[in-house]
Amino acid sequence: MNKLNGIIANIQQAGSIMLVDIKVNSHLFSAMLIASDEENSWLKTGNRVDVVFKETEVSLAKGLSGQICLRNRMLCTVKDVTKGELLSKVTMDFMEYTIVSVITTRSVEALTIQPSDEVEAMVKANEVTLMRTTNLNAKTQ
Repeated sequence: MNKLNGIIANIQQAGSIMLVDIKVNSHLFSAMLIASDEENSWLKTGNRVDVVFKETEVSLAKGLSGQICLRNRMLCTVKDVTKGELLSKVTMDFMEYTIVSVITTRSVEALTIQPSDEVEAMVKANEVTLMRTTNLNAKTQ
């Protein structure tokens, strides 16, 4: 699991659907959540949370231009690529965090991803989970 620590900056709600914006350092992330008010009572502006998403939910792009509807975009530097027969693991630096993406080996080869490359890692807002933070001393601004 990828995990970043941040502070809730804004919450929009319509019925049981919430769009929560989280500030991780100077970068803004969004999470789309579906739950009752009682289940999400701990989600309040200013509260510290962990932003969590699976490695298999991280898409990668090189040289991306134009607009795209993905809300969570991270400019990363590739640290390591571990190729498997079908799947590959791409380990990247994003600010002080390590982000991991598991994509097909075909995609790694098509994008010619290698260490030191700059790539854009992207995660749809509905693939992001928020958790009560486990690191009270985490760096956030």
